[in-house]
Amino acid sequence: MTDYVNQLGVDPLRTGPLPEEAAVAVWSLDTRLDVVGGLPVAEAARVLDAGELKQAELKYRPADRHRYTASHIGLRVLLGGHLGLAPADVVLVREDCPGCAGPHGRPAVAGGGVHFSLSHSGDVAYVALAPVPVGVDIEEFPSAGAVADVLDDLHPAETAELTALPEADRRSALARVWSRKEACLKGIGTGIGLGIVEPYVGSGPAPAAVPDWLLTDLPAPTGYAAAVAVRA
Repeated sequence: MTDYVNQLGVDPLRTGPLPEEAAVAVWSLDTRLDVVGGLPVAEAARVLDAGELKQAELKYRPADRHRYTASHIGLRVLLGGHLGLAPADVVLVREDCPGCAGPHGRPAVAGGGVHFSLSHSGDVAYVALAPVPVGVDIEEFPSAGAVADVLDDLHPAETAELTALPEADRRSALARVWSRKEACLKGIGTGIGLGIVEPYVGSGPAPAAVPDWLLTDLPAPTGYAAAVAVRA
């Protein structure tokens, strides 16, 4: 596993070898950048595929379009660097959903070579690369209203833990729970579509053990929580 987060900035990327066994390479990115890994965000049409460009156009706010575009350029820069491909030549597909076998499971690289996960929240994106299924998530601390909205949708033990905390501590605790849970669900490939009760990940300083997954918290900017899960 890893407790270190690399920084992807404006300069072209120089990558090392792919992680081995259960090791994970995690990168963070400021999605407000105008240049990512040497590629201008304004020239995204030369890098992203049709599906990514369509998703970007669906973002109503220009700032949200920029964040989405920057994070996906960053993903392609990282994948291309590790696979020896130009970012535009990385072909992304969807695996079958483990729940219904539909074509909306984990995003993947056509032909394999590396597993990856992308998450963005606020002005920050995280990318995780591993030789086995992996999920990463970063969450900006939610509002007090958001805490109240999802409190009863969590695992009963997590609900009890959060309820026992002073209100001032609940936002950061929920961000920890959500990032840990999302990391696991992204790694599995189901996402939150089947609910957020399982797996139990806990809200304390360290995540609870999750069967078949190695789950760890990651360093994150002030006001954020992040976690990564890799299949054991």
